[in-house]
Amino acid sequence: MPSLNRRDLGLLVLRVGTGAVLAAHGTQKLFGWFGGPGLEGTAQGMEAMGFHPGRESAVAAGLGEAGGGALLALGLATPAAGAAAAGAMAGAVSVHLPAGFFNRAGGFEYPAFLGFTSAAIGVAGAGRYSLDHATDHRFDQPWVVAVAFLGSALAAAAVLGRRAKAQSGEQPQDTAEA
Repeated sequence: MPSLNRRDLGLLVLRVGTGAVLAAHGTQKLFGWFGGPGLEGTAQGMEAMGFHPGRESAVAAGLGEAGGGALLALGLATPAAGAAAAGAMAGAVSVHLPAGFFNRAGGFEYPAFLGFTSAAIGVAGAGRYSLDHATDHRFDQPWVVAVAFLGSALAAAAVLGRRAKAQSGEQPQDTAEA
């Protein structure tokens, strides 16, 4: 049996801690667990914050947090998990940005920290004590890192751009209309 590796053990602790926090927040949004608003309440909140359509935005945010967090904690598909969680946190940062940096004043410190931590884990990989390691890194390839983070960045930019247009009074283009 190989000896314990401090770096891999540290990644395990960081992954599980960060993933658990994200998963808990996501399940608040999706299912109303842990005193959360549930999907309908989150959808209403998303609409009020300028994310349209609210229900789809709530599902995306909830899945980015709950799904990304659970996968981070397990160390499975770590690049995609980190990218999904970081993308969801980009949306949260945009909401808290007007209040400045510090969380005490309602600022973006906390979601930024979760986003950067998720991204760092996604880039660094899950380490030896993970399902990625157990599956010979099938879902943790260098190309997955690039594709996952590019996709997450493009999706976040599109969502945040649409929100900014809506907040400035411009009518966003509805892709559902013919």
